Amino acid sequence: MAWALKLPLTDEVIESGLVQDFDASLSGIGQELGAGAYSMSDVLALPIFKQEESNLPPDTDNKILPFQYVLCAATSPAIKLHDETLTYLNQGQSYEIRMLDNRKIGELPEITDKMVKSIIRVVFHDRRLQYTEHQQLEGWRWNRPGDRILDLDIPMSVGIIDPRANPTQLNTVEFLWDPSKRTSVFIQVHCISTEFTMRKHGGEKGVPFRIQIDTFKENENEEYTEHLHSASCQFKVFKPKGADRKQKTDREKMEKRAPQEKEKYQPTYETTILTECCPWPEVTYVTTNSPSPGFNSTPNSFPVPEGVVRPRLTIYVCQESQQAREQQPKHENGDAAANTFFVYHAIYLEDLTAAELTEKLAQLFNISPRQINQIFKQGPTGIHVLVSDEMIQNFQDEVCFVLDTMKGN
Repeated sequence: MAWALKLPLTDEVIESGLVQDFDASLSGIGQELGAGAYSMSDVLALPIFKQEESNLPPDTDNKILPFQYVLCAATSPAIKLHDETLTYLNQGQSYEIRMLDNRKIGELPEITDKMVKSIIRVVFHDRRLQYTEHQQLEGWRWNRPGDRILDLDIPMSVGIIDPRANPTQLNTVEFLWDPSKRTSVFIQVHCISTEFTMRKHGGEKGVPFRIQIDTFKENENEEYTEHLHSASCQFKVFKPKGADRKQKTDREKMEKRAPQEKEKYQPTYETTILTECCPWPEVTYVTTNSPSPGFNSTPNSFPVPEGVVRPRLTIYVCQESQQAREQQPKHENGDAAANTFFVYHAIYLEDLTAAELTEKLAQLFNISPRQINQIFKQGPTGIHVLVSDEMIQNFQDEVCFVLDTMKGN
């Protein structure tokens, strides 16, 4: 099936919106940033920055948290005072997270001389990507077979026991630790922020991630299921040394600002304090036997957090010119060669209207919705049928389409 988009654009403009390039444009000279000396007084002196209201548990004002997690990486100086901190990390580099016991004397006596379990996750910060996390991670798995998004650097870590990394959960690691003893866990993030950017043309801004840590104690059945504390922070990942160059660029930009403008921005700190948040929701695994475009056809299990709103309809689109299809090698039965690989883009619809589809396609092509005059679906004998709200409401979920564009008169 093919769609014809009637666009008053040249082919060059359309093609420029679909170039696949994972490299971010970076400038400046790298400079290593050390964690420096650190103590509990430093932790308490640093401000606890504002989170999204929807991500904060209720009644947290003036509450002393039982634990504190400190990521040994500098915060960006280019963040306004009341915004959440942003930290830059290098791909594959080991970063220390210090697990600090912040309890008062007599608080939580049930975990005294006992282990607790912490789960560390790398998740998306943007709500749009949170809705489609399982597809995003499966796409990354396909492009990077055998790699993980998050790893523990066990030789460098101190005080962790029974570290685990589930092979089906690329973005999650877990371990046990004793709060009364010094504990530092070193993590490595292997994805970069621009790998999840929808339109990759070089120089685009990468998507932000979150590091979230959830800590649990044992229940009566000696299972670590009773929640104690959760905290997270926002960060971006660059290619090796890219985080240092980005930090240097931000610092130089701030130095050029007028003094009254600098007062609107946070100072940079050598470490990042993870701020309290709601625990990551329990996940239910849903198995699907229908292959996603570009992925293998074996059944996949996707984690779907409870309470997360999913789009009502998902469709996959692939932009391909008529000339490319005519040059496509064929088998004797007329089918495309089995080793051909097409890159599809996922579009998620909630209102199920032609107007919404037009807007989503415009975002995909990086154009204005007003530049799309009409959308057609190729029907029997090659006729063009105008796409309407009713037609979209009758689309099957996860249906695949090939896009063709037609110039306007």
